[in-house]
Amino acid sequence: MRTLEYFTILERLAAQAASDKGRERCLALRPLDDREEARVWMDQTTDAKNLMIRQGSPAFGGIREVGAILSRADRGGVLNPRELLAVASVLQTSRRALAYDAEHEEKTTLTPIFGMLSGNRVLEEQITTAIVSEEEIADGASAELLSIRREMRRISGKVREALGRMLSGERAKYLQETIITQRGGRFVVPVKAEHRGDVPGLVHDTSSTGATVFIEPAAVVEINNQIKVLEGREEQEIERILSALSADVALYKNAIAQDYDALTTLDFIFARAKLSFDMNAAPPLWRDTPGACRLVRARHPLLDKEKAVPIDIAIGDEYDTLVITGPNTGGKTVSLKTLGLLCLMAASGLHIPASEQSEIGLFEHVYADIGDEQSIEQSLSTFSAHMKTIVSIMDVCGQGDLVLFDELGAGTDPVEGAALAVAVIGYARQMGALVAATTHYAELKTFALTTEGVENASCEFDVQSLQPTYRLLTGIPGKSNAFAIAGRLGLPAHHHRARQGAGIH
Repeated sequence: MRTLEYFTILERLAAQAASDKGRERCLALRPLDDREEARVWMDQTTDAKNLMIRQGSPAFGGIREVGAILSRADRGGVLNPRELLAVASVLQTSRRALAYDAEHEEKTTLTPIFGMLSGNRVLEEQITTAIVSEEEIADGASAELLSIRREMRRISGKVREALGRMLSGERAKYLQETIITQRGGRFVVPVKAEHRGDVPGLVHDTSSTGATVFIEPAAVVEINNQIKVLEGREEQEIERILSALSADVALYKNAIAQDYDALTTLDFIFARAKLSFDMNAAPPLWRDTPGACRLVRARHPLLDKEKAVPIDIAIGDEYDTLVITGPNTGGKTVSLKTLGLLCLMAASGLHIPASEQSEIGLFEHVYADIGDEQSIEQSLSTFSAHMKTIVSIMDVCGQGDLVLFDELGAGTDPVEGAALAVAVIGYARQMGALVAATTHYAELKTFALTTEGVENASCEFDVQSLQPTYRLLTGIPGKSNAFAIAGRLGLPAHHHRARQGAGIH
């Protein structure tokens, strides 16, 4: 999976999910080994995509993690406003998802998942009516709270009125500024330090310079005391409101937990559909026979979809082994990776960037030795590192597996390398695996031509432009373009004919 860049696909998938849990599920996705389960997952992706085409995407941005919240409520804990709003957000998202599902009448593979949602509009509105934000409880959360706050506003008005008279009276000259402020929740005025004795009252604070003292005038001490009593009552009433709402959450905790699970599952499924749109992908046809595939107009999903040249590649029907030859940078490795990666994606319930005529049968395992896996820590040469990987694959490959070898046998003596490549392919075939291998060796072209069940393929090269076309031609072995290129670059034809005649190739 790492070699074929499967995890990069999962990162792109996770970017399409709206919730943390949805992203976790995307990153944890692995190819399924059960064909029926893989078919169901593929159908879910297809149904979600079809719904999005008709109705747009359901909104999952309101999904919040509520597991720990529900557990605490169940143990009798009082939830804070942030936690209660998280619950309300899940309930609201659930209600909207139910409304989305109600827009269509026909049943889909998603119907049972939508059916797990219940929502709870009464509890949702109780929470959102009572709690304005994480820091604020609404006046209307209860009749008692409304009464307390009205009384607090009335008494605060009396304090301001009393202090206002002082600011405009004869004692105004003792003040540092003509403002009313608060210290420790009590209304005070800023008095010049040298006049602290001229304003009777309680000193609550001193400025950092010592030039100002903050005094609560004696005339408002009693009124401030009344405010403090009301603040205590307000706090108790808020605690009662939060406690009652928390008890309601505990009462419905199972239904809320089920809503959360269903929403994150739907988020995960619709993320797969969004990835399909992003990659311009489609569902392949499922093969009843496992371990075979035929990809039509397939693109590597990590290449620019506007520029990538589609390829047709198949294995497992007329032949069990495909030997791909062609020039460097001609697309051999990309063809190999496309075959392996798209098979992994389909087995994961993901649409693939290929024609809907593509057919895929589930492979038991996909093994790949691609790229330079040289291990510096173990001081292995490139050839040794590849051989170590190849041996590990040969130890485990078998019936129903797909094995991918890139530049098989490269990095050693050409004669030995070609013989080794033939032996490795022969062994993997003997074990029942399907094999796709890229190579430079002409001997492998001959091996493919003369061995039943082995097919040649090549990456096309345009001699006129001296550029690979990146098209894969099955049934045609690649040829050396050296002389054609040399002629195109101006080397006289009789020169390279003479060299050919002299036995120099």
